[in-house]
Amino acid sequence: MSEQFDVVVIGAGPAGYHAAIRAAQLGLKTACIDAALGKDGKPALGGTCLRVGCIPSKALLDSSRQFYNLTHHFADHGISVEKPKIDVAAMVGRKDKIVKQFTGGIAQLFKANKVSAYYGFATLHPDRVVKVKQHDGSEVELRGTNVIIAAGSDSIELPFAKFDGTHIVDNVGALDFTEVPKRLGVIGAGVIGLELGSVWKRLGAEVVILEAMPEFLAAADADIAKAALKEFKKQGLDIRLGAKVSKTEVKKGEVHITYADAAGKEDTLVVDKLLVAVGRKAATKGLLAEGTGVQLDERGRIVVDDHCHTGVDGVWAVGDCVRGPMLAHKGFEEGIAVAELIAGLPGHVNFETIPWVIYTEPEIAWVGKTEQQCKAEGIPYKVGTFPFAAVGRAVAMNEPAGLVKVIAHAETDRVLGLHLCGANVSELVHEGVITMEFKGAADDLARICHAHPTMSEAIHDAAMAVDKRAIHKAN
Repeated sequence: MSEQFDVVVIGAGPAGYHAAIRAAQLGLKTACIDAALGKDGKPALGGTCLRVGCIPSKALLDSSRQFYNLTHHFADHGISVEKPKIDVAAMVGRKDKIVKQFTGGIAQLFKANKVSAYYGFATLHPDRVVKVKQHDGSEVELRGTNVIIAAGSDSIELPFAKFDGTHIVDNVGALDFTEVPKRLGVIGAGVIGLELGSVWKRLGAEVVILEAMPEFLAAADADIAKAALKEFKKQGLDIRLGAKVSKTEVKKGEVHITYADAAGKEDTLVVDKLLVAVGRKAATKGLLAEGTGVQLDERGRIVVDDHCHTGVDGVWAVGDCVRGPMLAHKGFEEGIAVAELIAGLPGHVNFETIPWVIYTEPEIAWVGKTEQQCKAEGIPYKVGTFPFAAVGRAVAMNEPAGLVKVIAHAETDRVLGLHLCGANVSELVHEGVITMEFKGAADDLARICHAHPTMSEAIHDAAMAVDKRAIHKAN
């Protein structure tokens, strides 16, 4: 016999645990099911983001940044250290400790909010029945007045570069190398490839990134992508655009990669480790039993409307397993919005103001339209830019790289996009998010007093530059 709940959530990643906690806060009897296990073999809530994505990668990025500054920049400050070395085991151990802290934190939040947690693999059946095969082999059956699917995503595996967990790995494997590889190859110059490639490059690896597209970071504003690529090349990241991989082979502990370069000439790259980072796919395989009525698109994503409803009564889907960017914070908002809609509240997500961040050094962040999009859509626009090299705080921090770019409507001055490349711009992009959320103008940003000296002053001057009145650069 099924246990009845007001809400059953499948998946305890960013979208799922937000949905479950918010539903419980609103007085709904809520269950949440998750199959993931941690490195210790115990249930670990939080999804890809907390276990093998956002959080562990940031831990390694910070550790590697500290080491890189020690070996490359401390002398600028009059600090010298003899023969610095990195203890990879300790670095990875620190990362694992942080992950365990946060996955355990979600378990505590479930208890505090009276969310019933089930650990195992869930399958949705007709009439909103969810069968859970638990890790001990037993099976339980739940029924929800509403079911929220938050199944998340998995790494895409290439047919010619199968993961073996040792030589050819995805993001999970690249977070757990036991030593710094002498030569690291990366297929894909997206978020994962750039971030994890940066980690191991800073620690001493030779890193070659093979990107099939002819453009670098095509989704970003072209000026920002150009500035970022310039800095990455300075750091020694070997990024080869238009490089199409056709074959990989492991020989005597080395990975031999065959690819065609931008001119179509075949070449071979030999590395010790290969990270495949060509994107992710919705984790919907085996999720839906026959007869549920839930539809999948050509990419295996669950089809939903603007409110994340599947079209099947009482069945919703959120996060990486539906349309839109695979971003944890997008999943957060969808999960909360659906819980509120179920409770009769006006849940809403503004997909136009979702920020994007790449946590390299310099960081890359943006919200809204790029200049390329404005041109393609025929939108009249004006632009203001400002370099961090002219910002006192940036220079004092030894972080002069990058710039800020504000795009505004040429007729209304409404902010259409904010694009940044520089130190800690992940924390600055939200000025653009807030301005756009409240339909603000570039002049609004220009008239807001920004503390001096701060990195945020670059936004102030870029906004002033939109109307050619920046103070700290020629207009």
